[in-house]
Formats: sequence, C-alpha cells, structure tokens
Amino acid sequence: MVLDKDLIEKLGNNLQLKKSAIDFISDTIPYKYSYNFTWLGRPVIQFPQDLIAVQEIIWKVKPDLIIETGIAHGGSLIFHASILELLGKGEVVGIDIEIRKHNKIEIEKHPLFHRITMIEGSSIDKDIVKQIHELSKNKKKVLLVLDSNHTHEHVLQELQLYSSLVNKDSYVIVFDTVVEDLPDSIVTDRPWSKGNNPKTAVWEFLKNNDRFKIDKEIENKLLITVAPDGYLKCVK
Repeated sequence: MVLDKDLIEKLGNNLQLKKSAIDFISDTIPYKYSYNFTWLGRPVIQFPQDLIAVQEIIWKVKPDLIIETGIAHGGSLIFHASILELLGKGEVVGIDIEIRKHNKIEIEKHPLFHRITMIEGSSIDKDIVKQIHELSKNKKKVLLVLDSNHTHEHVLQELQLYSSLVNKDSYVIVFDTVVEDLPDSIVTDRPWSKGNNPKTAVWEFLKNNDRFKIDKEIENKLLITVAPDGYLKCVK
C-alpha cells in the first residue's frame, strides 16, 4: 500500500483533528495512559502511535547504532533492540542519570540484552559525551532518541552534543515536545513547562542548524503523538 501524502497533509492541517488529539493527550495524562503498555515484557512508557512511527524509522534507516537518553524501565531499549534483531544488525546504547537496580537486573536478563549497552550518568556530562562519540566511531548510520530531562536547556545541549553523530537520511527523535501544546495545569510537578521544554529546544536548535528538518509527514499521519515537531530528519 502506498501512503497518500496529500491525504496525510490534509489530516495534519485539520485544526479540529489536531485539537482533538491534544485534548486526548491532556485528558489521559492524569490517568498515566502511557504507562499502560509493555514491549516484550518490559514497561514501555510511550504512546503506541509513536512506537509505530519509531518502528517505521528504524526499519527504513537500518541504523548500526541507536543512542537513547533516558532508560526508565528499559522498555524502549528492548523495543529498539527487537527491531534491530529483526534487521539482523545494530546495537542500542542507553544513557540515564540513574539506572535503578531492579530495572537493570530485568534488562540484563532479557533475551535481547546482547544488543544493549547501558551507561549511568548525565547525557550532557563531558565524559559520557566522549564515551558515546567513541562508541559511534565507524558507525555508518546512527539514530538518536532524546527522552530524558525535558527542560529547554538540557534538550538543547543534547541536540548540540550529539546531533553531529546522526547521518544523512537518519533521524533525531525528540520526545515530549507536546509539553508546549498542553495547558499549564497539566504539568505541575516537573521543572519543564510551556516555554521551557523539548519543543522550544528544537526550535532554538534549528535556528542555527540546517542539517535537520522537521518531518511533518510523520506527525500528520499519527495525529496523536507526544513528539510534534520532534521527528527531525537529517537532510545533509
């Protein structure tokens, strides 16, 4: 089946559909909707729609390395590793400022752990950055997924520190850009908010970097996504 790009664009431009999508996200956040799902036995704190999009990207890009900031329960690591396993190539490196012992144990005993490396520490720490750059050497295709601290400053630093590793036609995926579109009352217990979040970091980053363009087609067809303006395709 060939996707109808004109239809996808019309969906994305439909203001009522976009409002309904934001309303759905706003209404379900208090119920922790994204915590309802697992991937091959591990909790994956993500919207199913975005998981489908990431799967499509991995299958198309066929990365040798996926760099993921933010590990939590490890479901995304397992998800990424499972698609790489089907491709028969590639590895995942996950970075988290704190990898809790019980999560580490479950990830390490998973059948797909042979494709996974975990690094504990801040993704913007210079030693961690150096380590990731070393791991990325000689990798033909690198995919970057940012899903850790969601403040503007942190995400902007991640983009500046790691985007150079991403190759043409691959992607940087920045999650939770939707914070910018949500009512202020939704996010009250975190240091990020409207005006200080991943989407504002993406906008700032793109002002001075012409290697990446927002892939609107992805969010237009998803409609429900926590990453509007967060799917960045490397174009040069």
